[in-house]
Amino acid sequence: MAKVKQRKDAKGRVLQKGETQRKTDGMYIYRYTDPYGKRCYVYSKDLFTLREKEQKLVRDQMDGLDTYVGGYATINMAFDRYMNTKYNLRETTRSNYIYMFDRYVRDDFGNKKIVDVKYTEVKLFYYHLLNERNLAVNTLETINTVLHPIFDMAVRDDIIRKNPVDGVITEIKKNSGKNKGVRHALTLEQQRAFIDAIRYSPEFVHWYPLFVTLLGTGGRVGEIIGLRWKDVDFKNRCISINHSVTYYTRNGSSRFGVSLPKTKAGIRSIPMMDTVYDTLQNEYERQKREGFCVYELEGMTGFIFSNKLGSLHNPHCINLAIKRISEAYNAREIIEAKREKREPVIIPHFSCHQLRHTFCSRLCENETNIKVIQEIMGHANVETTLDIYTEVNYKKKEESLEELSKKIDFF
Repeated sequence: MAKVKQRKDAKGRVLQKGETQRKTDGMYIYRYTDPYGKRCYVYSKDLFTLREKEQKLVRDQMDGLDTYVGGYATINMAFDRYMNTKYNLRETTRSNYIYMFDRYVRDDFGNKKIVDVKYTEVKLFYYHLLNERNLAVNTLETINTVLHPIFDMAVRDDIIRKNPVDGVITEIKKNSGKNKGVRHALTLEQQRAFIDAIRYSPEFVHWYPLFVTLLGTGGRVGEIIGLRWKDVDFKNRCISINHSVTYYTRNGSSRFGVSLPKTKAGIRSIPMMDTVYDTLQNEYERQKREGFCVYELEGMTGFIFSNKLGSLHNPHCINLAIKRISEAYNAREIIEAKREKREPVIIPHFSCHQLRHTFCSRLCENETNIKVIQEIMGHANVETTLDIYTEVNYKKKEESLEELSKKIDFF
């Protein structure tokens, strides 16, 4: 077999594939084919500089820069590029962005070239998610939060002139007819039924301290999951909310992570009502006898609530517990109500986050100072409190008008 002759430059150095040296002036040339099949050339007076340029070309092509600048990049490529620029994102936020994009965008809409996407296409895609995939408007807003900055990046890089995502979510929310993010609170009867179903059941009573704390503080589930004994001030009867524990998936595995509140309003102190105070006192005494949680997360220890394996609860497991408790209660309640010839008090399907809404609804029914409600709930702005949580049930409206009728003299 004939030996392949190696090409060398004028100094006897071996030239790599694609490299040549012009005899007339000694100029070094690197020839390559770009992603679109076009033959391109790079020139340099010395071999060292030429190879630096070669390496940069390789890096740029691996990063998709040629494709991106050329306007051939898909939304998927632009998203991956955008995420590489967000070096300061929290791990939980990054994981959520990737999860939402991969689940709802990547396999369909994500294959479109960014230069070809128009306002109406984004709008149709959003309606598809709402009406055919039955997404809630809140979920759609999260997807919009991911897509909008991708196209903003393309605008700033002069790949496109206008962001086609601009204004779409506002129009969708206005015209979709879907209830914007309203999660109905439990009624007072349902709330009492749920807590009693836990308190008086040998099967579920171990959940009582957790659900009393969730319902009695209005804390977000991550805030209560991550609550430590050092955050509870029994002397001053208050709970310090200063961090949150999130359960998220990254690189195919799920784990807990600690995060700080996104705004200063999230760091707050919540006074303990008597039931919460007594329940946590009893739980502390029980753990003092039987042993405290020894689980450690990012240097944090002394967590109040743990599962039978000694780890922290994750929201999915809490929601499954709510489902089991509610179904067991409803099955008994239907039979008892029929026997007693009355209407049953049925606990609806709900998630642990709705206990926060329920707390806020009770708070709104008993507190007129919206700033107090805002601070207890940890909202960054009062509009959140007004827009999402001030749902008033019909019975409360009746009571309000009855009180008003006593103060208005019609006769």
